[in-house]
Amino acid sequence: MTNLPPWRTSSVGSPSSSGSTPTERSSLTGTSTRSALAPRGPTPPLSTEGPSLGHPLFLLNLKAYPGHLGPAAVRIAKLLEAVGRETGVACAIAPPLPDLARVAEAVPIAVLAQHVDPGDAGARTGYVPVESIEAAGARGSLVNHSEHPMTIVDIEDTVRRLSARGLVAVVCAADVPRARRLAETHPPYLAVEPPELIGGDRAVSTARPEVVSGTVAAVRSVSPDTRVLCGAGVHDRRDVARALELGADGVLVASAVTRAPDAERAIRELLAGY
Repeated sequence: MTNLPPWRTSSVGSPSSSGSTPTERSSLTGTSTRSALAPRGPTPPLSTEGPSLGHPLFLLNLKAYPGHLGPAAVRIAKLLEAVGRETGVACAIAPPLPDLARVAEAVPIAVLAQHVDPGDAGARTGYVPVESIEAAGARGSLVNHSEHPMTIVDIEDTVRRLSARGLVAVVCAADVPRARRLAETHPPYLAVEPPELIGGDRAVSTARPEVVSGTVAAVRSVSPDTRVLCGAGVHDRRDVARALELGADGVLVASAVTRAPDAERAIRELLAGY
């Protein structure tokens, strides 16, 4: 891929060509996302201090798999905390949103939201403002995961709002050009995850190592303090070790643990790569 589609920065309320509910074209995924209807307050200034979750980092995204909801989310969070402490690896977890507060109360490791919306808290039914995840005890949030894409305007706003409150943004990018562009928002972490490899049997660190090394180089050229995570298809210690060899500062994992018949065994196998 040599060129990105134009980065759309139209206002939230601009009319669509069909005259239906306003939408914005996501410059990161090529898919349309429904725009927020509530007005936004002024964007807070970017903090000069980048919060950290530890280094190198193992970040587990539980997504919304049925076996890891409610009390089960707490159980796997406690398991991850215990194994991480035993092995000396910095670990963090992103549970489903309804379980965010209960998991944050149950474990000392960093707990992140899987998504957060731009804009202020207020009359915004169904939205997830930064203030809400902070009140739940979260340390930050994933931003622009391929399963919940955002426009560049919303990503920039969200990263600033998280930073202003001392919370961590883990911005997700599909490839090197998008990673380079998103590094301009100066997030504490940027995770590169080619969507075609997510949930598959081939790790990006072994199937497409140039994506990892290229992202590390691109991000550091734009935002030297941003740490790069590697995701998509990471299943075992070899995948993790290879990602670290390529310059990544950790991995973002989901299905290797959430779909494993033995979660503890899967976590131990992955952490052995550090």
